[in-house]
Amino acid sequence: MKILIVDDSKTMRMIIIRTLRKTSLVGHTVLQAGDGREALQVIATDSPDVVVSDWNMPEMTGLQLLRQLRGQGNDVNFGFVTSESTLAMREQAAEAGARFFVTKPFTPESLEASLSPVLV
Repeated sequence: MKILIVDDSKTMRMIIIRTLRKTSLVGHTVLQAGDGREALQVIATDSPDVVVSDWNMPEMTGLQLLRQLRGQGNDVNFGFVTSESTLAMREQAAEAGARFFVTKPFTPESLEASLSPVLV
C-alpha cells in the first residue's frame, strides 16, 4: 500500500513517518507532498491508497484538496492529522468524505487506531 503524507512542514511530515514506523502498520510505501497542489500531482501519478493531510496549508488547504478529489470522483481513503480540531472542522471533514481525523499531538497508538481501518 502507498500512503501519501501532505503537510507544508517537512518536519511534521518526518514526524508522521517516524510515528508510523513505531506502529504495527509496516510494509507501506510512503510518499510526500508539501501542499494540496503538489498532492494532486502525486495522486495522479502514484495513486496512493491513503492520503494523510494537514488541514491548513498554503496554495490549497487539506479540505480543498479533499473536495477537489471527491469532485473528480476519486474515492481515495483520506484523513487529516492537524493541530486544530473543532467540532465544525470535524463535521466539514466528514461531510467532504474524510475517513479519519487525528489531532496533534498524536501517539503511535492514536495514529494506528485511525489508520488501521483504512489500511486493509
